[in-house]
This record gives sequence, C-alpha cells and structure tokens, in this order.
Amino acid sequence: MYGAPAPRVTAHVRRRYPVPVHFYLADWVNDINPFVWRISGDFGIRWYGAAYIAGFLCAWLIMRWLSKRGACLIPRERLPDAMLAIMLGVLIGGRLGYILIYQPSLLWDFTATAPWWGVLAINKGGMASHGGMAGLVFAAWWIARSCRAPTLHVLDIMTLTAPVGLFFGRIANFVNGELLGRIVAAPGEPGPWWSVRYPQELLTDHRPALTPEQAMELRRLLATVAPRDYTESPRVATETLIRRIQLGATNLRDDLAPLLAARHPSQLYQAFAEGIVLFIALWLIWMKPRRPGVVGAWFLMLYGVMRIATEHFRLPDDHLTSPLILGLSRGQWLSALMIGAGALVLAIVLRREDSEPVGGWLKRR
Repeated sequence: MYGAPAPRVTAHVRRRYPVPVHFYLADWVNDINPFVWRISGDFGIRWYGAAYIAGFLCAWLIMRWLSKRGACLIPRERLPDAMLAIMLGVLIGGRLGYILIYQPSLLWDFTATAPWWGVLAINKGGMASHGGMAGLVFAAWWIARSCRAPTLHVLDIMTLTAPVGLFFGRIANFVNGELLGRIVAAPGEPGPWWSVRYPQELLTDHRPALTPEQAMELRRLLATVAPRDYTESPRVATETLIRRIQLGATNLRDDLAPLLAARHPSQLYQAFAEGIVLFIALWLIWMKPRRPGVVGAWFLMLYGVMRIATEHFRLPDDHLTSPLILGLSRGQWLSALMIGAGALVLAIVLRREDSEPVGGWLKRR
C-alpha cells in the first residue's frame, strides 16, 4: 500500500502544503470521533448505535402519539410488542439485505476473535436500507396478525416513522466516513466550501492517486504515528493515523488534509432527501384519512426517486465492482423497482371498493 521507507521531507514538500490547510482549502476535514463514549479500545457507544436508538425512540413516540389521536389501529397496549417486531425487522433485514445484496462473502468469513462470524460483525458497519424495508414488511405482517389490524395500515404507520430512522442513519454514515461521495477536487487542490475531506478514504479502494510528493508526505505521516506498523502493516498504521486525528490531533489533521480528495457530502444529501423531505411529504399525504396502503405506496415511490437522485453524488461500496447498467448502480436499480412496486400497490389500493379510509393525523378521533 505504502511500502517504502519513510523519506526525508524536503522544503519543497513543506512549501507545497502550508499550514493550516484545514482552513486554507476552504473545506472541512471529517475528524469526528465515531464514539459517543469510548470505554476501551474499540468497545464503547458509537454514534452509529446511538442513531438506531434515536430512530427507534422517535418511532415509538410517534406511534404512541398517533394512537392517542385515534389514528393508529394498533392497540396502545400492544405498541411495545409492535416496536420489538419493528426493531428486529430493521436490524435483521438490514443486515441480511446488506450481506445478500452487497457482500455475500461475509457468510463464510470466520475469525478467531469476537464476534467470530462476519455476519455478526455489525460494529464494522454493513446495513442495507432496502433490506431493512423488507424486514419491516415481515414485521408488519406479524403485527397485523397479532393485533387484528390491516397489514397495509400497519405498513402505513411504519412508513410515517421510517424517514426519522433514515435521517439518523445517514448522519451516522457521515460521522463514520462511510458511503463516500464523488470527488469535486483532487488532493492538494482547493475544494468548494461545502465539500468534505474524509481520512477514511485511505482505507478504501476509492482513495485517489497521489503525486510522488504527496505519497512521500503520506508515508512520512504514517511512519510518524506508527513507526512499527508502517512497513509491515500499512493499513494498521493508517487506522492509527485516523484514530489520532479523531481524538483531536489537529496538527496531523492539517498535515493530512492536502493528501485527501474533497468530496460531495452525499450522506448529508441523503439525510435531507430521505429524512426531512420524505417525512414532510408523507405527513402531508396522511393529513386526512387514506385507504390502507396509500401512504406506504407513496413511500416506495418517493424514496425510490430520492435515492436514485442522490446516488448520483455517491460512490458504491468499495468492494462492489459490478459495472453500471444503463448508467445506474445496483442501489439505483433496486430503487427503480421500489418505484414500480409503489405505483402498482397504489393502483391496486385505489381500485379496491371494499377498503375504507382510515387514519389521518390532523383531527383527533
């Protein structure tokens, strides 16, 4: 990766990258600590886990509020059971969806350290929103069966809360430096004020090519923070460098900044589109009673459209090498299928004459 002895840094290299680059390049380096509370080593409470907790808590509060207004047909005393089913559906569906769609090699990835099986290594990330939605369908079926409520109505309730979870999830992706955006400025070039430089790109196949001088400076940084790991395990040295920056080493951050590409903060774009915009749209649709399934159908269509649009600013996971089909990525094609499925469900629901409108949050019942 960077396997050569650390060379002496010349005055030319120092002049090329003045300090502090953090402000000189008019963009921002993502140096956020991924831990809310680090207990020891890699063990602690991460922002990623906190995002899921916040999403589930908000979903619980929204469902309880809808139940008090008479807009939710799930009995109030059954809401804890419903939330448990939703949590399991999101977590199991999201993880299995990621493995089956994006990284099936995790099925036979076994290690000598906890959690021993790649499928269970959720601390390393790997959740698919499409899989989580599939898990919610099974959860809705179970809730409807146990509560004697229409399955489509339960799905409508779930989709009203889903954008909140999607919002927090994308914010967690941003904190972790996952799902990198497309490059808007090469390393060493000034980037737009809104662009972000992610140290985590050095651990992916999306890292940009460096000039000889830039590669020399990167080797110097790695040799400085991890002299033992630098030649034998460059990845470990890179992880050490990133960890030091996340813990507040501003001098290392400023030295590394010109060696990183400026990118679209695609996670924030998706947080805004899939979270805020989608939430507002669905709640406007459900202001008045609708036939069961209408809100869920609109969720499928609107989410699909926004996902296709925002993925133009985002790179695929670095382990995915499948080519684009008609200019669309795998995630965009899955979203296109969601749009088609939503349109089909909406057409069927609106043609049914045995279905009466229910719900609506504007008026208390």
